[in-house]
This record gives sequence, structure tokens and C-alpha cells, in this order.
Amino acid sequence: MYKLILVDDEEDVREGVSQEIDWHSHGYEVVAKAENGREALELVERLRPDVVVTDIKMPFMNGLQLAESIGRDYPAIRIIILTGFDEFEYAQKAVKLQIDEYVLKPFSASELMEALDKVKRRMDEEAAHRENVQLLRDSYRKSLPVLREVFLSSLLSRQLVQHDVFSKACEYGIELRSPEYLVAVICVDQPKQEEQQLFLFAVKNIAEEQLNASKQAGIVFLHEDQVVLLMRTKADDTQRIEVRAQHIAEEIRRTIEKYMSITVTIGIGNAVADIAALPYSYEDAMQALDYKSILGCNRMIVINDVEKQASEQIRLDERREHELVRCIKMGTSTELRAVIDELFDQVAGVPVSIEDYRIYLLEIMTTILKTAHRAEVDMDQLFGGQRYLLQVMTTFTGMEDAREQITDICERLMASIASGRQTTYRRLITQALDYTHAHYHSPDISIHKVCEQLHISLGYFSGIFKKETKTTFVSYLLSLRMEKAKELLRTTDLKSFEIAEKVGYTDPNYFSFSFRKYTGMSAKEYRSQSEQEG
Repeated sequence: MYKLILVDDEEDVREGVSQEIDWHSHGYEVVAKAENGREALELVERLRPDVVVTDIKMPFMNGLQLAESIGRDYPAIRIIILTGFDEFEYAQKAVKLQIDEYVLKPFSASELMEALDKVKRRMDEEAAHRENVQLLRDSYRKSLPVLREVFLSSLLSRQLVQHDVFSKACEYGIELRSPEYLVAVICVDQPKQEEQQLFLFAVKNIAEEQLNASKQAGIVFLHEDQVVLLMRTKADDTQRIEVRAQHIAEEIRRTIEKYMSITVTIGIGNAVADIAALPYSYEDAMQALDYKSILGCNRMIVINDVEKQASEQIRLDERREHELVRCIKMGTSTELRAVIDELFDQVAGVPVSIEDYRIYLLEIMTTILKTAHRAEVDMDQLFGGQRYLLQVMTTFTGMEDAREQITDICERLMASIASGRQTTYRRLITQALDYTHAHYHSPDISIHKVCEQLHISLGYFSGIFKKETKTTFVSYLLSLRMEKAKELLRTTDLKSFEIAEKVGYTDPNYFSFSFRKYTGMSAKEYRSQSEQEG
């Protein structure tokens, strides 16, 4: 079922169209109706429909301005324009805006459905094309040569001399020279085992299509049952590579969710200046993916959003060390105990010297200390200082005692990190709310401005904002502005247009529309009612 938003400033048109058509039988669900383009744009941001049907002539923002905004920010959304004979020039411009269909007013329900059926057929064909397993198999057989994939994978798994990297890249026809690189890893959420390879290749194809469409410099390839996006900087790039990577990653995620029966989670690492340092960016991306057990699947996770990066990175090459760190940061007690058991079981019964055994325990304790430091845990409060943890090693009476004490330390550290993470969420939301309350009167305030102020990505902020406040940022800002307007109406003699300006509206007519929508009455009626109650 495709989601649809209907936009027209005439109520009888909106209601007539919505009631005369059996939407479900045609494969559509009307998820919202709007009276003007500006209201529709807010609904698009919140509901992410598949299709928008809009009139051209509307107050505050007309249909072409709406189409232009949607085309720029949500290019996958289909648009059908409703136009009259006297709006022929508008219709011509609509073609240039790549409108999918337009319907001439006055129109019948059958004429509108004919246009909607055409759009649905195109969307169905695209979905069928992507889901055609045989096509995927054929494309897979025609994929890049194995040696090219092996070479690209080697960039992530071991340190290579820069000269050798560029020499090999030249052999394979790959452009890699760049002042900056970044790795993103795309992980398929809960794939069926028998279809995993086909899904991976389909995801790879979509990622390549989005990369090419955005004209970004980068390469997509498969590595260890995941899709890797290796981005580089071009000479004419004006945006930071991190911003560009987040934008293209979110488009990839949305496209996969829209056209396939699967979802993906994308981890984004830090930028590096040296091609030989790509394993570090890759490891950061993999650590970001670990957080999907906390934040959930079907999202983009940026390492800098979820972990503060120390000036010198903690680089853990061994699988067991990585697992220990992961469990401390976001695992369960059961997982943690299993990892610690594995750490001790691998040396059980092995003839090692007491010095080697102490060094082994020191490595475990050092890993724990580094994890605590990176998570900014107050060691004095939790353990009485870092020195305590190192002194614990001298009190171990045997392997089982060491196992129990290390398990206890890790569990306490795990609980502290989980508590700190929740505190961080609340602090970020508090900062966002403080900024919003201080700038709600500015017409330019938006969720993008807030994210820019907090130095976090849009996807991460949206998720924690809704989780903590139980509403979206757009809804919160509207409510704040309207409540401030109500207060000014009750306590001042300011005119409606003056109040509109004070709460962030440059168009007093749109303020009046929004106020009526929010309160069910006009500003004048609200003031009059307040005076009577007073």
C-alpha cells in the first residue's frame, strides 16, 4: 500500500476527492490532507509519503514551490499536480520540475485515478525490478572481477604501503588519490540465510546507483558479508566529507527500505587523511554498527554521535578484545560472562609462566581501563581510582578468583556506562530545548539548525528527541510557538501580525492559519475568550 498526501486549499475538493475514490482498491492509503504547501511540507517531513497530489494555486506556498522543495529534499517522492486551463504556464514549469503526472481541472475521480494508476505502475515496476531474484543473479555474475574486490577488501584488513596501494589501484582502474577518506559499512538487518548473498548484491547495486546519482567520489564493494562505501574527497567539494557521507548514507537507507523487503543499518566511521589508515575508519564504522543493539536497526549511526573520540584512538586488533569492549559498552551480563569465560578458558591448562600470565591479565585490565576512560567514567566514584584496578591484580588467589573479580569490575563498569549514556541523551535534549526556547522567535530555526548547534547528525537527533520527548521536533516547535502566542494574546495588546513576528512567523496570514489549526479558533476569538474568562 503506497502512502499518499492530498493537498488543496479548497475543503470541498479535499473531502470530495478523498471520499469518492476507493483508495485501498487502487493500492493507496491517504495518510494526511493539507490546506497549503507549507503545511504539506511539514507533513512530508513527518510521514514520508510515496505520493503527493497537490493543487498549484494555494496560499503561503504554492504547489510548484512545494514540488520544488520535495524534489530537492525527498527526490523519491512522486508528485501529481492538479492544474486549471488558465494555469498552463505553471503546468509547463511543472514538467521541468519532473512532476510525474498532472491532472486538468475540473477533473473526475476516474481521471485522477488514471493518473494515480500510472504512477503506481511505475513504482510497482521499479519494486519488481529490484526484487527480481533472477535479475540479481544475472547482475551478480557480471559483477566486478574478484581480484578488484579482494584488493579493495585488503585496504580494510591490513596496513599497506601507500605506493603499493596506488600502484594496484591503477592496475584495476580505480581512482583512489585524495586528501581525505571515510568508510561507511552497510549491514543487512536480519537477512534470510539462503538469500543473504542476493540481498547483499542488491544493496550494493542500490548504493552504487545513489552514489552515482549524487555525483559523489567513492567506491562500493562487498567485504565480509557487508557492503562497504569508501568515500573520498574531490578538489571541488565544498562540504565536509562527514556531512556528504551522512547524506548519501541516509538516501541509500531510505531507498533500500522503500524498494526492497529488507532494512539496513549503516555505520559511519571517522575521516582519515592517509589511504593506509583506512582500517581505522573501517573499525570505527564497525563499532558504530555495534550500537544498533541499543539504538535499533534501520538507521544510520555515526561513530562521533555515539562515542567521544579520543585524541589517540584505541585500536584493538584481536577479536576477543573487541568483543570484551563491545560487551562492556552495550552487551548483556550473559554476553559479558561468555566473553570473559572465553578469555580465561583459552589459557586454562596451558603451560605458561607466571610472568606471562600476569602480562595477560594486565592486557585485560588495560583494555578495561581504556574502555572506562573512553566512556568518561568517573573512576574515583566507581572504584576509588584507577590504581585500585591495577592493585586488584596483585590480590588474585587464582584463575577463578581473577575471573570473578574481573567479571564484577566489568559489570559495574557496564552499568555506569549505560547510566551515563542515558544522561547524555537527556543532556543533549536539554541543550536542544534550551536552544529552541531561546530562538523560537527566529524564522530560520529548524531541526537542521539545532543539529548544527549540537554537532550531531539529523538522524541521531531525531531518534533520541522522539524517544525522550514523545514527539517530533517539528511538532514541539509548533506547540512552543503557539503557546507563546497564546500567552502574548492573554497578557498584551499587541496586534496579531506583531505577535506572529515575535513567535517566528514572517507571514502573518500563515500564523493565523496555524493558530486556528492549533487552537480551533482565531487569534481574535482566543483573546476575546481570555478576556471574558479573566
